[in-house]
Amino acid sequence: MRIGLFTDTYFPQVSGVATSIRTLREELEEQGHDVFIFTTTDRDVDPDSVAEHRIIRIPSVPFFAFKDRRVAYRGFSKALTLAKEHRLELIHTHTEFALGFLGLWIARELEIPVIHTYHTQYEDYVHYIAKGLLIRPAMIKYMVRTFLDEVDGVVCPSEIVYNLLVRYGVEPEKRVIPTGIELDRFIQAEPQKEAIRELRESLALAPDTKILLSLSRISYEKNIQAIIRALPEVLQENDAVRLIVAGDGPYLGNLKSLAREVGVEHRVLFVGMVPPEQTVLYYRMADFFVSASTSETQGLTFLESLASGTPIIAQSNPYLDSLISSKMFGTLYQTSEDLSGAILEALLATPYPQEKEWQNKLFEISAENFGLQVYQYYLDLSIRKGYLKGQGIGSLRPRARFVKAIAGFPFKVAALPVQGSRRVIRISREQAKRLPYPGRRKN
Repeated sequence: MRIGLFTDTYFPQVSGVATSIRTLREELEEQGHDVFIFTTTDRDVDPDSVAEHRIIRIPSVPFFAFKDRRVAYRGFSKALTLAKEHRLELIHTHTEFALGFLGLWIARELEIPVIHTYHTQYEDYVHYIAKGLLIRPAMIKYMVRTFLDEVDGVVCPSEIVYNLLVRYGVEPEKRVIPTGIELDRFIQAEPQKEAIRELRESLALAPDTKILLSLSRISYEKNIQAIIRALPEVLQENDAVRLIVAGDGPYLGNLKSLAREVGVEHRVLFVGMVPPEQTVLYYRMADFFVSASTSETQGLTFLESLASGTPIIAQSNPYLDSLISSKMFGTLYQTSEDLSGAILEALLATPYPQEKEWQNKLFEISAENFGLQVYQYYLDLSIRKGYLKGQGIGSLRPRARFVKAIAGFPFKVAALPVQGSRRVIRISREQAKRLPYPGRRKN
């Protein structure tokens, strides 16, 4: 299948969305698909580099509210020409802004399906735009619904997103498919032991220190302030606990002031931005990864922590309720007032991990599982909407009869509704390679 991914943000811009899109691209290409990324220009990009292969950059300018994000302003007709030249068969949008609308337009022009991933809960971020005076939280659902009513299906990274879009009244089919991560970087235990020991020494951490790790962009909505406020009560019971705050952002100064205010400045280590290649060392060094954020629709840091073998302490939500399926994977609490108790409970009552159960969890959160489920969704919607060409149905228009499409395509995708979502039956990589679809390269 020849797939176009449309996004306003991609590397070298660093974000959870960019990481999710790169993971999806790599997994789809591993399955044998041809993937093209349509995104914004970036002055730090070398257009001749290998990393830019099959990336189409649309002329853009910085977004006024987020200077590290960009908005496309021209080059749309050229993008359509390139989409035709690359013979795209499906478009997957990852933004509700310029590149998202471009993807919708091109999909209509080419009469191919368009699927969207809803990555961001915008109510938590509108205060950054003209201090909340331009866009109000109550306006978000109408803006989102207007965009999503034009797509054939929606990928929800978590139950939280699914439930949110149901409340918004979004009508197209929605399927919960959590983003997975590449596991290899996080499961190499032995070669990292010495590096972890050296890292502890550099931070002057005693061998018996219990480490809580917060790793994220440091902004108000990440709610790291709640962790710092909970720390005095924790320290009354266990003085060996230390909190490491890794990251940078606009709220860093406020957090440092708060740590001094509540008297824990010597128990909190602000280590700044951690290079990507060192994040696994911090995860593995920590006893627990702790988050008090209530704005995460999924949170790749949760998955990275579990892949590193480090349990989680976080506020309960539908996504985490599903992810933390056993006490060995973490401890969840209900309100900010419960956080200190949850930390103490985790320190005392987290059981020793069971290998088989942990391995099952690793597959569940893997990039491979993510890529297989997304492709199954592509197939499901393409068949149902009558878009799929080949197998005797190449002349069908998008509104062709569903029954005829099924008859011409010898494969069924089974999806079972579970508590308001859909869980897709897993298939192996070898099974995926045997599935028929247009454009399959022969080995």
